Amino acid sequence: MRLIENAVGRLIPEEIEGRKLRPFMGAHADQGGGRKAAPPIPAASKYGNKLLKSLDDAIDACDIRDGMTISFHHHLRDGDYVVNMVMERLAARGLRDLVLAPSALFPCHEPLVGYIEKGVIDHIEGSMNGPVGRACSLGKMKHVCVLRSHGGRYRAIQDGDLHIDVAFIAAPCADPHGNANGVYGKSACGPLGFALADSLYADKVVVITDNLVSFPCYPWSIQGGNVDYVVTVDSIGDPSRIVSGTTQITRSPTRLLIAKYAAQLVYESGIMHEEGFSFQAGAGGISLAFIQFLAEYMEREGIVASFARGGSTQYLVDMLRKGLVRYILDGQSFDLAGVESLRDDPRHIETNPFVSYNYHSKGCFASMVKVAVLGATEVDLDFNVNVNTHSDGWLLHGIGGFTDAADAQITIITAPLVRSRLPIIVDRVTTVTAPGEMIDVVVTERGIAINPRRQDLLDRLKHSKLPIVPIEKLYKMALEITGPPEKPTFADRIVALIEFRDGTVIDVVRQLLPKEY
Repeated sequence: MRLIENAVGRLIPEEIEGRKLRPFMGAHADQGGGRKAAPPIPAASKYGNKLLKSLDDAIDACDIRDGMTISFHHHLRDGDYVVNMVMERLAARGLRDLVLAPSALFPCHEPLVGYIEKGVIDHIEGSMNGPVGRACSLGKMKHVCVLRSHGGRYRAIQDGDLHIDVAFIAAPCADPHGNANGVYGKSACGPLGFALADSLYADKVVVITDNLVSFPCYPWSIQGGNVDYVVTVDSIGDPSRIVSGTTQITRSPTRLLIAKYAAQLVYESGIMHEEGFSFQAGAGGISLAFIQFLAEYMEREGIVASFARGGSTQYLVDMLRKGLVRYILDGQSFDLAGVESLRDDPRHIETNPFVSYNYHSKGCFASMVKVAVLGATEVDLDFNVNVNTHSDGWLLHGIGGFTDAADAQITIITAPLVRSRLPIIVDRVTTVTAPGEMIDVVVTERGIAINPRRQDLLDRLKHSKLPIVPIEKLYKMALEITGPPEKPTFADRIVALIEFRDGTVIDVVRQLLPKEY
């Protein structure tokens, strides 16, 4: 296997399993070009009613065979029933070597591990969280998996790198023609944008709903003209479990201090006072506390953000209602308050990865976000960030929108200096998810490191009382607390590729040789 060193110093195979790989060359090295993949042109249908009697009828109609690629979206998050429901039926038919292309998987999808071990699933091209990621680390997949960001997944489908044979789209509300949305019905989960590319480019598209309404189902996040079949089931999921992350503000004094530092940095940098101020923060405890502290600064200064980028939460909705932000541009809902707001407030706008994150478009709005606050499992001395593997080597997380959101004008990583007796600032991250050139600031409870590339930020904050220190000092502080961490042991076999948003490979994940399992 011939290896090539990429722009972050990682050795990438020139080719693996017959697939030629392109090494990562830099965050903005790719300039696009070429043509999009062509969606299929189906035979014209005379009727608007595409309703079938059962999911088995839909599977029969799609003529699913061994080795095909099957896709799903994850807007129901840890409350999703559809992935397991479909895979159970495909396994019962004796199908083998299927490729799964979900936008993400969650702990509720642990039954997939059994299908992997039995050969029903060959490998996965999509984010893997928890048990399925652990199975990948142990080398249980037949072939190499591919992890992509949300924008990278849309790009891969659009560009033809990821061809989907059959897409199954869980829809909280749908009509017999296939129009569907996620804001009405007992399983309402918010946006359905992660399934947009699947609906446009898959050979066959099946909408699965537990709330069939008469035509027209509107708003239509998924348009019936892109749907082949519609099936009703008793339940597509439990929407209360879209609250599957930490969607409560942290009570930890350490993490509250990190959030306070991050908000103060945004305020003192002056970017908050610039025209068109906007921000993005996740649904973790630190991020939610950051939003609260930021809101206090904005309210005191009379500042109104032009937009906030969601995942939506109660905290963003509160800011919208108070008039602190003009619009929420929402890719997914992290709690039911976000779902309700999206349904009822015209200022709460559903987006999808094409308009928000697709690098191969005529301009997504990721770089229009002024400030993004993101988490990480590791950060190294070159500001490279890892969000996929832990320091012990286990692959437990997908990329999500990380490398897409890191295109903000100021990208801030918030993390405790030490987590579970392991340093978060390390000499070299276990896996590179995002290159250091995209990361501007690292905020911990013991100090703040600003990337030397951002001399403008250093200049803006030279009179600040914030504890701004070189990242090397944070690294030394962490080692003084934990001692040198024990490095994981890997086999030579590559089990997953970490694909950057432009389709290049920024790193690989090798099979883990765990000491205990």
